[in-house]
Amino acid sequence: MLRESVRGFLDEHWRPRGATASSSPDAISAIWRKLVGQGVATLGAEDGDGGLAEILVVMAELGRAGCPAPMWSAALANLAVSGSQIAAATDLLERLHCGKAIVVFSFAALDPDPGAGSIQVTDLKATGVLRFVETAASATHLLAALDQSHLALIDLGAPGVECIAIRAMGASALYEIRLSAAPATLIPLGSVDAGDLRRKGKVALIARAYGAARRAFDLAVDYAKERHQFGHPIGKFQAIQHKLANCLIALEGVRLILEHTARLHDGGDDDWRYFADCALAFSGDALRRVSLETQHIFGAIGYAEEHEAPAHFKRVHLDAIALGGASDAKRKLAARLLDAGGAGLPQYDLGPAGNALREQVRLWLEQNWTGSRKDAFDQRPFAKREFDAGFARDIGETGWIGLGWPQEFGGQARSPLEQIAFMETMERGEAPRIGAAIQANALMMFGSPEQQQKYRPEILRGEAMHGMGYSEPQAGSDLAALRTSAIRDGDQWVINGQKIWTTTWWGKYMFLAARTDKDAKPPHAGISMFIVPMDAPGITIRPSVTMYDGTFANIFYDDVRIPAENIVGEVNGGWKVLTGALAFERGLVGGGIVLKVAHAFERLRAHVIGDRSLAEDPIVRDRIATLASEIEIGRLLMMHCAELAADGATPPEYGAISKVFSGELMERFGEAALDILGMRAALSEQMPGAIDNGRFEQNLRHSLMWVISIGTNEIQRSLIAQRALGLPR
Repeated sequence: MLRESVRGFLDEHWRPRGATASSSPDAISAIWRKLVGQGVATLGAEDGDGGLAEILVVMAELGRAGCPAPMWSAALANLAVSGSQIAAATDLLERLHCGKAIVVFSFAALDPDPGAGSIQVTDLKATGVLRFVETAASATHLLAALDQSHLALIDLGAPGVECIAIRAMGASALYEIRLSAAPATLIPLGSVDAGDLRRKGKVALIARAYGAARRAFDLAVDYAKERHQFGHPIGKFQAIQHKLANCLIALEGVRLILEHTARLHDGGDDDWRYFADCALAFSGDALRRVSLETQHIFGAIGYAEEHEAPAHFKRVHLDAIALGGASDAKRKLAARLLDAGGAGLPQYDLGPAGNALREQVRLWLEQNWTGSRKDAFDQRPFAKREFDAGFARDIGETGWIGLGWPQEFGGQARSPLEQIAFMETMERGEAPRIGAAIQANALMMFGSPEQQQKYRPEILRGEAMHGMGYSEPQAGSDLAALRTSAIRDGDQWVINGQKIWTTTWWGKYMFLAARTDKDAKPPHAGISMFIVPMDAPGITIRPSVTMYDGTFANIFYDDVRIPAENIVGEVNGGWKVLTGALAFERGLVGGGIVLKVAHAFERLRAHVIGDRSLAEDPIVRDRIATLASEIEIGRLLMMHCAELAADGATPPEYGAISKVFSGELMERFGEAALDILGMRAALSEQMPGAIDNGRFEQNLRHSLMWVISIGTNEIQRSLIAQRALGLPR
C-alpha cells in the first residue's frame, strides 16, 4: 500500500524525469514538503509508523521517479537521534516531521571512503570539509558524525558554513560543505551503534539504486517491444531477450535480499547485519550491470540527456559506490565467515513445522546414515553413489518420500517450506538421492486410478525408480521434434525409437515420451506419455560414462510392447503431461542446486579457515564473500519459489529464474574452489592427497549438467523473457 501510494504521489507531483530535468534547490524543497505531508518524514523514528522495510520502499520509489528528495538523510536522522534526551535533537525531529526543517546527513570520517572528509568540534565550533553530501542547498540543518559516539548538529544558515555544488557522474548531484568555526551542538548517539547506522544508510542507498535500475529496465523492456530493426521488434531477438532475462534475474535477487534484510531488522533478528552486507556485496555490482545492459538496449537513443535512462544510470552508480560500496561490505562478510573460527551460513526460519522437521530429519540421519554405513558408501566411486537401494527403502519407511504428496495419495501434504527443510537436511547429511518426485507428480495429476494404485506405493516405499525418456538425437531442448513412435496394436502399444542422455537408465520404469500422431499440427499435439518397464523385450541399453564420472545411456526401443493401459493421460495429450512434470521439476531444481552449493561452500570455508595463508589472502577473502552473497540470492530465490508454490504453483518463468541463477552459481563456485585451494583440489577421488576425496573438482564437472538438463539455461532465459516480460516469441 505504501509503495502504491508513494508511486502515485510522485507520478502526479514529480513529473520531470530526464537527466536535464530541473532539480533546483527550490524544487527539491517543494517536493520534500509535499512528501512530509504524506507522512514519510517520520519513518524510522521511535514513534513513527514504519521501520527499515518502509524506508526502503520509499527510497526505491524515489529512485524510480528520479526524485532527489532528502528522504535518506531524514531516515538516518530518525534512526540516529530518535529517543534522544538532548533538547536540540528533540526540537530538530519535531521540525523535521512537520516540514519546518530539512536535514542532510554525513558520515564524515566514519565513511569508509577517505575522500569523504571530516570535521572537528572545539568549544562548540565545527571546522572541516565534508564531501559527497546530498541536497545540501535545499537543507536547513546538517547532521555529521564526529566519531563512533557523537554527531554534530549544524545550522546551515549560520556563519562559517559554505555549500559548494559539485558534479559527479556528470550531474550536479552532490555538495561539498566547508565549515569554519561554525556553531555546532553535540548529540550523543547513545545506544545507537554507528556501524549499524552506516549499514542501514548503505542499504537505503541500494534500495534507491534498485528503484532507478528497475525503472530503466522497465523502460528498456517497453522499448524492446516497440523498436523495430530488420523488420522485427528488437525484443524478438534472442540476444536482447537474454540480456533482459539476465537483468530481471539480478533485479529479483536485489529485491528479495533487501526485503529479507528489512524483515529481519524490523523483527529484531541479529542476522540482519549479515544479510545487509550480502545485499550490498551483491547489489552494488548487479545493479551496475543492469544499468549497463539497459543502456546497451536503448542504443544511441539512451545517450540523449533528455532521455530518462541517463539519469537512472547516474543514480545507480552514485548510490552503488557510496559509503565504501560493495568492497567494504565484502570485507565485513569475510571477517564474519573466516576470522576467529568463522560463523557459518545462517539457517533460514522455515516456520515451526519446517524447523521441527529439519531437526527430526537430522536426528534420523544421525541414527541411520552415519558411521560405517556412510563411510562404506563414501568409499564407492561417484557412479555408485548416485543411489543406494537400501537407504531408499529405509527412508521409505518414514513416509518422507511422499512429503509433499496430497494425503489422498498416501502423502503427508507437507508445505513447500517443510520440503525445503527436508532437502536441506538431506544435503547436509550427504544422503543419496531418493524417490521419483517428477513421475509421481505426473501420475497424481494425470494418471488413472489403476496406475496410481500400482505405481505410487512402490515409489513411496523407495522400491522403484523411474527414469525420464525425453531427449533424442534430434530433439534435445526441442522436445516437440521427437521421433520415437508408439503405435496402437490391439491391447498394446508398440514403441520404436532411440532416447539419449537418459540418466536413471537403471531404474525399474521409464517415463517415456513418444509420438502417436506423426501428422499432428503443431507437432507437440501428437505426443503421448507412457510408463515402460525396463525389463520389457526389445530394449537395448548402452551406458556411457559422463565427464562428471556419472552415467547416462543411449536406449534403443525396438518393437517394445507394453499394455495399452500404460499410457499416462490422454492419447496425444502427452505434451501437457510432459510440460507439467518439467514445470514441477524446475520449481524444485533451483533450490536443490543452491543447497548443494551452500553445503560445498561450508566445506570450502572450513579448508580456508584451516590454512591461515588462505584465510588472510585478500583475494581469497573477496571471493569467499562474493560466493556467500550469491548463495544467499540463490537461497532467497528458492524461498520465493516456495512461497509461490504455497499460494498455488510456482510459475514456470520463476522456476526458470531460480534454476538459471543457481546452476550458473554452481559453476562459479566450482571454479572459485579450484582457484582458492590449488592443484590438490584438482586431484580426483581416491587419488593420494586429494582434498575431500576429489569433491571440489568433481562438483565443477558435475555443475555443467545443471545448466543443460531440464531445458538449457538459454531456453530458460527465452522462457523468462517471453513469459515474465511479455517479449515476442
